[in-house]
Amino acid sequence: MTNRTTHVALICGALCGIAASAQAQSVSDYAVRISATVQTNPPQITLSWPADSHSTGYWVYRKSRDDTSWGTGIPLAINATSYVDTNVVTGNTYEYGMYKLASGYYGEGFIYTGIMAPLVEDRGKVVLIVDNTYATSLTAELARLQQDLVGDGWTVLRHDVARMAVDPANTSSSVWAARSNELANVKGLIQADYNADPANVKAVFLFGHVPVPYSGNLAPDGHNDHVGAWPADVFYGDMNGVWTDGSVNDVGGSDHRTWNVPGDGKFDQTLLPSNVELQVGRVDLSNLPAFPQNEAQLLRQYLNKDHNFRNKVVTALGRGLINDNLGNLGTPSQPDVPAVNGWRNFASMFGASNSFAGGWLTTLATQSYLWGYACGGGTYTSASGVGNTWNFVTNDTQVVFTMLFGSYFGDWDSQNNFLRAQLGTTNYTLTSVWASRPNWMFHHMALGETIGFSARVTQNNIDTYDGNLFVNEVHIALMGDPTLRMHVVAPASNLVAAANGSGGVDLSWNASPDPVLGYHVYRAPTSAGPFTRLNTSLVTTTSFTDSVQATNTYMVRAVNLEVSGSGSYYNASQGIFQSFTPSMLPALTISAQNTNKIYGAPLPTFIPLYSGFTNGDTPASLTAQPVLSTPATPLSPVGTYPIHASGAVSSNYAIDRKSTRLNSSHLGI
Repeated sequence: MTNRTTHVALICGALCGIAASAQAQSVSDYAVRISATVQTNPPQITLSWPADSHSTGYWVYRKSRDDTSWGTGIPLAINATSYVDTNVVTGNTYEYGMYKLASGYYGEGFIYTGIMAPLVEDRGKVVLIVDNTYATSLTAELARLQQDLVGDGWTVLRHDVARMAVDPANTSSSVWAARSNELANVKGLIQADYNADPANVKAVFLFGHVPVPYSGNLAPDGHNDHVGAWPADVFYGDMNGVWTDGSVNDVGGSDHRTWNVPGDGKFDQTLLPSNVELQVGRVDLSNLPAFPQNEAQLLRQYLNKDHNFRNKVVTALGRGLINDNLGNLGTPSQPDVPAVNGWRNFASMFGASNSFAGGWLTTLATQSYLWGYACGGGTYTSASGVGNTWNFVTNDTQVVFTMLFGSYFGDWDSQNNFLRAQLGTTNYTLTSVWASRPNWMFHHMALGETIGFSARVTQNNIDTYDGNLFVNEVHIALMGDPTLRMHVVAPASNLVAAANGSGGVDLSWNASPDPVLGYHVYRAPTSAGPFTRLNTSLVTTTSFTDSVQATNTYMVRAVNLEVSGSGSYYNASQGIFQSFTPSMLPALTISAQNTNKIYGAPLPTFIPLYSGFTNGDTPASLTAQPVLSTPATPLSPVGTYPIHASGAVSSNYAIDRKSTRLNSSHLGI
């Protein structure tokens, strides 16, 4: 038995040394399209995938999520379509790699799975870098974004910075120092936040035309006129690598943006100098004159989309669309199959049967897909068979997360860039990546990880996963909010916090429209957090009482058990918030008059008693009247039962609801 890396090398060597007796019938054959079903009694994970009649062998490997080595694989039958793992524990997670050898080709697949994987409540800290050009005009939307981030478990560290001032196409030595300085200023803010708390700072969200780093001497799209420096946001996520600017000297590119000479403020590195520590994503809708909206309007539109998706106002069906206009750019034994990114990732998300081939614009005009992959011969503004930037102006493609591939537009800091233009659509698309060189690893998202996590895994991958070509290079970038997750639980609504007469705070809310398991209740000194959970187990009603009465902000999150193509995990909604400030309100005590009843007789009508009305107020002054109830029934055994007072709302009183007694006895006693 061999480890995964050696095994794949042996497979490739064997294939390269024989004439192919058969070829893959479609691009999907180059993937092992794994999905998982799980059970708890006994704990068991079952991996499944479609049959391949040309298969000559399968091997399955297992590791923990953050390991980079797969260890020893287990050989399976040549006609295997499933694998059952009973050496698992409920509440744990596992990552599997599957490798297929077939007649003339091979395939790979990956899945991250678990049984009732635990809820992630604290996601760490995200550094939000905002182009200060729009900090004022988008004040409300940015504040809402920050609250949404807090509501998903993030602590937000915000910095407003100057917009990128130096044109990357400007080759004059007079701007080199300014280019270096604007990058260093932004990196310095991120680095300081990270150094202050390296265990908890996890992500960087670049919003607006934040200075764009350029680096390397590369052309992953294979065009000689495109060799040079490419945009390299990964620079902002690398906290300990050495980035130099003294060796690359290339001015052969047709676009001066890619020119890279010593000392010009563009870095030398093509390969990442070290592993990336932080998840990085960018929302940059500058330099898109194809759209009738100006940049501020496009950014506002994006923030509205982001909020609506997080709160389940806009939804898309859990399935993947694949629009493949390239096929295999390599050979059967040494494939370069861009669309395998869709076939492989979507199986782990939705199951192999929920990936569909179809046209990009035609399908997405009338049907929604949570994910999509499209590829075709490219220009900076188009992909053949897919569409062009101007199509995104007039077509609201109904897809949230996207992978695109074609020549040129992976170099995303260009006018009317096709990759960024996908984010300019009206209601749906929130992320876009250039996927195939290298392949992207999104399978962790099916068990609740963020898309920024997938970006970081892809950037750091060398040989843990099938990366295809140009792995571990500086051009790998995420367009979109890096904190987004795939699965959304509809939040509760209308959180109310009211003082009670016992020195506490009564919380109530409207239920989530989803069939959730319950709610978690949190408290923080301010709405920025950090929040502390108050309940030990899920609250299964829509109310909760905090025994502490102080100035605080409360948050409530609905919790569900999410089941995907990769197993099950506990998932929480966005939080809803309500601030509370104690006031010197007069106390109003509400109870029921103590009452007697005869066994078997109907329950009497309970009479409310009030103590504490002031200024001529009466029960009619209450916003909501009290509700008096008892657990007793007409046939409850003889004894004493409580009469509970609930409800009753007033902004003028701290209401203390007291329980009284219902005495049930036999007739004549």
